[in-house]
Amino acid sequence: MSSRRVVSSLPSTIVRVQTRDGHLGYGETCPLGPTYLPAFAEGARAALAQLAPGLLGTDATNLAAVWARMEGSLRGHLYAKSAVDIACWDILGKATGCSVATLLGGVLQSDLPLYVAVPMAEPEVMADFVLRQRELGIHRFQLKLGGAPELDALRASTIAAATSAEDAIIADANGGWRRQDAIIALRQLEGLERILLEQPCPTLAECLAIRHLTTLPMVLDEVIVDLGALTRAASLDAMDHINLKLGRVGGLSQARLLRDAAVELGIRLTVEDTWGGDLTTAAVSQLAAGVPPDSLFAASYMNDWTNEHIAGYQPRSANGRGRVASAPGLGVEIDEEMLGSPLFTVAL
Repeated sequence: MSSRRVVSSLPSTIVRVQTRDGHLGYGETCPLGPTYLPAFAEGARAALAQLAPGLLGTDATNLAAVWARMEGSLRGHLYAKSAVDIACWDILGKATGCSVATLLGGVLQSDLPLYVAVPMAEPEVMADFVLRQRELGIHRFQLKLGGAPELDALRASTIAAATSAEDAIIADANGGWRRQDAIIALRQLEGLERILLEQPCPTLAECLAIRHLTTLPMVLDEVIVDLGALTRAASLDAMDHINLKLGRVGGLSQARLLRDAAVELGIRLTVEDTWGGDLTTAAVSQLAAGVPPDSLFAASYMNDWTNEHIAGYQPRSANGRGRVASAPGLGVEIDEEMLGSPLFTVAL
């Protein structure tokens, strides 16, 4: 992670929703540790235990009713609600025989460009990592920065020198710089080609101040929490590009609104989540499939970054691209044995 935060393992939570007529839907939430966003694994599980009883008897294919019930049972905790929302979209797809991408508005691309996050390390180590990923077909790189600004600038310049015109490089501080550190880093980043600046500071106000001091394209991530935040930032000309995280905004229902608004506003998108495995990757791919190719910077296939695969390592990536499943629902089959016994069950 940026700012030298280290995570060695992450607990992921899978939600399984079953309807009276036997349809099963699955969703996943996997916060990136307890220090990245105001979210953590045990918090997701506690929130799900709180809101699940209020969902009993709700039509799982009525996504608006499901969302209203969740909002009525528990305020906030969008990262927990995201897993339920995704599971219900999975059910809707299976019940209608349509892919989630089709239900979200249609498929504009079924082969997605992918990015890879480059862990913070010494500049030469990061450059070596990038070159290895280039051999696998990756050409979009997100450099984890947010440390000493002079060293961060050296990291970015070393990687820029090691890559070529077909590569795009995002300098991502994850909000880890304060304004003065960001300005120091910008002095050295300004002359570099193919560099985009992502979320240099923790607040929109600070990022906006930095935006006014640089010609680097700006990506906003952690501050894009809902449609209001997106439109507010766009009205201030605060960015050219956003990272759209499913769990950050509450799942596919809310993410679709932000996706379509961003496209209409001329803002490019990276579609992803905080972390996750096969289910997260499936949900991300279904949403990203509806982004026009010239508006999609990249998607993340996070099951390439995990060890456990509950859906047979599907959907898969190859040569820096990710295929989008066309089967009903999320398009993946879950290995129930891998899930083991549920943490808790709520039923009528």
